[in-house]
Amino acid sequence: MPFLNVKLIEGVFTPAQKQEMIRKLTDTMVSIEGENMRPVTWVVVEEVNSGDWGIGGNPLHIPVKRSQRSG
Repeated sequence: MPFLNVKLIEGVFTPAQKQEMIRKLTDTMVSIEGENMRPVTWVVVEEVNSGDWGIGGNPLHIPVKRSQRSG
């Protein structure tokens, strides 16, 4: 049973975009292993607060929240 864990900075992606990620990641597993993988493929999307993770030893802060994004 595949288990895919996607971590994103909170507020960057809309619920619709996260649902699309889930759908497309599941489809990718199916394209590799066949349709029998669809009902047993788990995808978990976790949002992490800005500043609660880092790159190169530095906290990563994203000032733009989803509600502030245009389009």
